[in-house]
Amino acid sequence: MSRISQIKLTVELDDTKNPVAINWTADEAGFTGSKSAKTLMLSLWDDNEKLTYSIDLWTKEMLLNDMNMHFYQMFQKMADTYQRATNNTEMSDSIRNFAHEFSNKLDLFKQEDKG
Repeated sequence: MSRISQIKLTVELDDTKNPVAINWTADEAGFTGSKSAKTLMLSLWDDNEKLTYSIDLWTKEMLLNDMNMHFYQMFQKMADTYQRATNNTEMSDSIRNFAHEFSNKLDLFKQEDKG
């Protein structure tokens, strides 16, 4: 028997339609209430059009170093998801290698150590 699980995204905009606050809730998130976020990147595959639609938002308060870490972690998660979906270890490792190169070029983990 199927069931429905709901994910809700709420974006507060300023007068110029830029995100001021991003909040989310999910039925199966493991917590009650909503959580705030500084960025939102959502991709949806349209099988009829064979296109990926996306919503990419971030608030003014999102720090550059945090954005760099966010992208690094997304690359790692993309590699994990791609591995699970395709069982293609070679390409998953390529994505992971790119993430590693990305973090090295930005000195990402050295920045984290500086606090």
